[in-house]
Amino acid sequence: MIGQFIAATFGTIAFSLLFSVPKRYYPWCGLVGGTGWLFYLIFSKYAGIVISCFIATCVVVYLSRHLATRMSCPVTIFLLSGIFPLVPGAGIYWTAYYTIMEQYSLATAKGFETFKIGVAIVLGITFVFELPQEFFKRRTTKRDQV
Repeated sequence: MIGQFIAATFGTIAFSLLFSVPKRYYPWCGLVGGTGWLFYLIFSKYAGIVISCFIATCVVVYLSRHLATRMSCPVTIFLLSGIFPLVPGAGIYWTAYYTIMEQYSLATAKGFETFKIGVAIVLGITFVFELPQEFFKRRTTKRDQV
């Protein structure tokens, strides 16, 4: 599990390079992507793939919004690269492969599963973006006021 976390972290950082994310945000982008993948792995043992992907997406979006507020930058810096490990690229590949090989029942099953994962990602993003911005703002304490 630790190895997969590290791989997801570095994969997310590499994907950040493609999106021209400023260098100072690379570690944070990696942390968001790696944490999302870790939540996916943990919950995939107890729930289905779609539910695990939904929960992991919620974690990624929450962390992205939190970091964007703390660092005064756009949330897309963390969200686009952080969601990378959860995107069902292999499912799309296998759907196309089974279709080309004329194994239509397998193509349909894999395609429907991939579609459900895509919908879970969209719902997770929408769900967390519906939280008010005030939820992510830093709360001042008496120590901060001194």
